Amino acid sequence: MTTTTTPHARFAVARQVADAVLLEGYVLYPYRASAAKNRLRWQFGVLVPPAWGRAHEEHVFQQTEILMEPRGAATLALELRFLHAQRRTVEQAGDDGGFTEVPELHLADRVLVPWDEGAEERVEVTVPVAELLGDDGVTFPFRRPARVDTEPVLDADGRTLGRLVRRTGEIEGRLRLHATELPGAYRVLRLRAVVENTSPWTPPAGAGPGDREAALPHSLVAAHLLLGLDHGSFLSMTDPPEWARQAVAACENRHTWPVLAGEPGRADVVLSSPIILEDHPAIAPESAGAMYDALEIDEILALRTAALTEQEKREARGTDARAAAVIDLADSMPPEVLERLHGAVRALREVTGPEQLPLLADIPSEDVVFRPDTPWWDPARADTADPARDRIAIGGASVGPGSRVLLRPGLRRTDAQDLFLQGRTALVEAVLHDVDGGVHLAVTVEDDPGADIRREQGRFLYFQPDEVTPLEDA
Repeated sequence: MTTTTTPHARFAVARQVADAVLLEGYVLYPYRASAAKNRLRWQFGVLVPPAWGRAHEEHVFQQTEILMEPRGAATLALELRFLHAQRRTVEQAGDDGGFTEVPELHLADRVLVPWDEGAEERVEVTVPVAELLGDDGVTFPFRRPARVDTEPVLDADGRTLGRLVRRTGEIEGRLRLHATELPGAYRVLRLRAVVENTSPWTPPAGAGPGDREAALPHSLVAAHLLLGLDHGSFLSMTDPPEWARQAVAACENRHTWPVLAGEPGRADVVLSSPIILEDHPAIAPESAGAMYDALEIDEILALRTAALTEQEKREARGTDARAAAVIDLADSMPPEVLERLHGAVRALREVTGPEQLPLLADIPSEDVVFRPDTPWWDPARADTADPARDRIAIGGASVGPGSRVLLRPGLRRTDAQDLFLQGRTALVEAVLHDVDGGVHLAVTVEDDPGADIRREQGRFLYFQPDEVTPLEDA
């Protein structure tokens, strides 16, 4: 059993997606610390210290189980990655040579403000697969000490204006690996990888859920795993061979989900992340750089960022180095790069080739073009759509804003995350019509502690009328 500080070369492709997992939602448009969206952070894959987890029912560990077919004397390479939250404060230099903490410090090109940064941490190990087959497997403890770092803030002439002080809390954890050989005609092992926060930190007396920020410097944020076999392959959890379906269904994944990653067509690398993905996820080739913002697309973010005022850009640049990079990217993006973000029809590439766009052979005649006399979105229409008041009939019941419904996501037009909502009750927030005449219900799940935030930000879940069952209103 050995540890290594050299990342496995086969992780290079998978790490592009893993970086997106690591920083998903790290800083949201408009990329300023003062924005309401950026005051509630660290949503994904947070493993808190045990004392906080017991008191507030948050996750302390995550468990990955996946099947693998190692060959010969195979070796497993593993990389645990997470963000270590570090609290940054701003201090202004005084005439006496001392420093005083301030809410902001103005520079020529930015406004420095207090902010919780995320420093990337890695725990890298390699271990022969044979050593995982013991009764207890193997355990790798790890520790990141508490520290305080300072960075001087200088003006253009090199004079000290102030300093940034970064405080990082201690983190302790362990990585437990164990493999079990399954009976059958094929040599298949069930691999279990458990990441656990074992930090001894305890919350101050009387701390409640609103004091969660105190626990974050001792937490593993956006924790995820990269796993690779030098000889052998993993089995897909979503599309396994028929003979392995029952064994795959018996795997227990908690607070994470493993998918095949790395080079397309290969199965020797797995990414296990707190965000549910499909096999072989990839970053869109049109993307010019990381935008970090969850549930958005590069074109919208680039256009909106370029439209920020100069004062807003100064604050964004002072919020975080990654936010500053987004501002610089949007300001320097040439038109031809922005045009690439406008859209891509990937399903046609097998027919047209990667660089061609399909052309219409003939322009459709007026007779075959559907043009409603008065579309629903035309202001001249008497019954224009009004999401805040519109209602539709479902199963003989009138459903609209304020109605309660039972969620029944359609399997053929949903994703894996929607399956967790099967059978949940929800509140209809709006009835929406699209330009093709379709109707969608915007809903918030009942008993969701984040429902008020979703409602304030307009970030709803959307279902079609045949995916819900009306309930009696409370």
